[in-house]
Amino acid sequence: MSTMKTLKPRIAVMTSGGDAQGMNAAVRSVVRTALDMGADCFAIQDGYSGMVAGGDEIRPMHWGDVGGIIHRGGTVIGTARCLEFRARPGRLTAAKNLIQKDISRLVIIGGDGSLTGANTFKNEWPSLLEELVDTQQITLAQAAAHPDLHIVGLVGSIDNDMCGTDITIGADTALHRITEAIDAISSTAASHQRAFIVEVMGRNCGYLALMAGIATGADWVLIPENPPNGEDWEKRMCNIMLDGRKEGRRDSIVVLSEGAVDRQGREITASRLQGILESHMEEEVRITILGHVQRGGTPSAFDRNLSSQLGWYAAKYVIESQPGSESMMIGIENNRVIHKPLMQCVRMTHSCNDAIGNRDFRTALNIRGHNFKRNFRILRTLVRARPHEIPADHQPKTFAIMNCGGPAPGMNAGTRAAARLLLDQGHKVLGIQRGIKGLINDWIIELGWMDCNGWAPLGGSELGTSRRLPPEPEFYSIAQTIERYNIDGILIIGGISGYTVANMINSRRDHFPAFHIPMVCIPASIDNDLPDTELSVGTDTALNNIMNAVDKIKQSAVASNRAFVVEVMGRRCGYLATMGGLATGAERVYTHEEGVTIEDLSADVRDLTAAFKDGKKLGLLIRSEDAHPVYTTDFTRRLLEAESGDIFSVRQSVLGHIQQGGDPTPFDRIFATRLAAESIDKLQALVKDNRDDQLYIGLKNGELTFNPVEDFLRQMDQENARPREQWWLELMPIAQLLAKSEPTVDHAQSNVL
Repeated sequence: MSTMKTLKPRIAVMTSGGDAQGMNAAVRSVVRTALDMGADCFAIQDGYSGMVAGGDEIRPMHWGDVGGIIHRGGTVIGTARCLEFRARPGRLTAAKNLIQKDISRLVIIGGDGSLTGANTFKNEWPSLLEELVDTQQITLAQAAAHPDLHIVGLVGSIDNDMCGTDITIGADTALHRITEAIDAISSTAASHQRAFIVEVMGRNCGYLALMAGIATGADWVLIPENPPNGEDWEKRMCNIMLDGRKEGRRDSIVVLSEGAVDRQGREITASRLQGILESHMEEEVRITILGHVQRGGTPSAFDRNLSSQLGWYAAKYVIESQPGSESMMIGIENNRVIHKPLMQCVRMTHSCNDAIGNRDFRTALNIRGHNFKRNFRILRTLVRARPHEIPADHQPKTFAIMNCGGPAPGMNAGTRAAARLLLDQGHKVLGIQRGIKGLINDWIIELGWMDCNGWAPLGGSELGTSRRLPPEPEFYSIAQTIERYNIDGILIIGGISGYTVANMINSRRDHFPAFHIPMVCIPASIDNDLPDTELSVGTDTALNNIMNAVDKIKQSAVASNRAFVVEVMGRRCGYLATMGGLATGAERVYTHEEGVTIEDLSADVRDLTAAFKDGKKLGLLIRSEDAHPVYTTDFTRRLLEAESGDIFSVRQSVLGHIQQGGDPTPFDRIFATRLAAESIDKLQALVKDNRDDQLYIGLKNGELTFNPVEDFLRQMDQENARPREQWWLELMPIAQLLAKSEPTVDHAQSNVL
């Protein structure tokens, strides 16, 4: 009895609407995942326009077709607006073109308009096929083979304006562009003591403006969801600018979201703001409209990794979807990929836009969610020119802020936020310089409101930091310093050294009464090697530094048929290597967690040699610095070089402290600010309740939680100085699949579905 092989499934991927950085990484991920699963994959050129045009606009994609695109902005398969698709005749033609290619499974990367159109297409699909059969444009057998249209949507939008996902593809990179621009504008504004209005994109969503305001230390931010209160808001805004000048600030930056309105629903334009500021401040005011620069350039590490994960899940979901299944949106919540009914997310997004149009700003703000509202409240304090007036009967407390461990980009943003939030509550704030050495040697300064001005964009640590741990005799000096300054609580921003210092102080409270004060540790380490938190301050900057360096290395390698072995930091924690490999498309990542054997190295030599013989132009291997004590970076380079013959050359690059340097990314600035705000709230509550809890804060499953410092060692793999739980290891299979030279399945033998 003969058996008939089931036809391979066919899927198509397209990008639609406005382009967003990361779309190419998503296309690459969809194509390679589909091919690896044994499916045929097609790309629809120029979105719905290509679907309506048909023919060669719907073209087959092979593994190599998506090589070398992960770092490119825009979309290599094009995007376009299509009026024809908005009418039924256009959708009828699109359905015919898909059926002729045996395609009824689509991954669509676009905004809410593109995804709404996709769902309309799905709902009409049965009637469209019926009409095509009746008019003899397709056969009954063709229609029967594709009774359902399966749709999975990925949200590509720099505006981050889709409900149902924490962030959309392209938003992080757009925030990079905005932050870089405002940082640059701030320097020229300070030189001339001038005010600037910077208009950013976002339509009806103020995410970009809000986050840019926090990240850059702007003086005023206007967003659609919460216009300024009161008829005199213009005067209050100008007074804040003038007060800032009196306090010593030389620049004034207003960030304006393009969809901003006042409480009466009237549009707030840049020119309107310019007139207001010039009349009150009696000085020239400049306007910078960033425009499409926000869409351009290479995607950030976050957008590359987000898109790669979402594309992997989307391809799997659309291939495995069953008859009658609902259209789905793949997004991310609490640092995990999720799927939700597409139209549920679209309807909620439209309800937020409607609320703004109806001037129901409270509803709009609530729809944006708790974190959006919390960030807005933090911003309202940080933008002040001076703290609120404090009642005469207020009893201030004394809080100290200290940086410990290696420098992590974002430490300054966290210090600035903590100092200002405490000062705004009427407390005294001390800055402990050079880590624990400052407590021992009395290197302590009082911080005022303007002392931390301009710190948010700065890398390193303005207070200074140190990895030094105190020997036993020095705890007496620490206790004396705490007593002398009457310190009521301490905030420590740092890595394992900071946590260890807090734990050492905690364990000696029975001997030193001065140690009975509350402490909170904020995780700040580029290695992301701290327990009970999925991310640490500084990690995102380090990852982007790695990505930018490797992008340049790849340009060098491709020009000369060369393989590079790149060593990154992390010691025995493989986060930077794993995520750096995913963001750069490395063929191989070596980490201590996975281990390295001579068999692994031999296989990698064979694979690279075969690939270069087959026309490959560059090779990239990323190695965590302590992946193996014997198979070092230099050993790996020498082995590859010895075995490569004259087929390709091999070089190594140890990135070193470049990973710790540079200005912090927007994410690290905002994350540090958020952690500082929560930690300050906790410290004040503990002092108020006369408690001496000593805690560390972390982000897990989207929630900020506090844990006792005495628990931190139990949550660590102490031998390897890394957390026992490492969520990013789940992503290694995705990175390995996407970086392969060819899919593992034999398409000729594939029997998927």
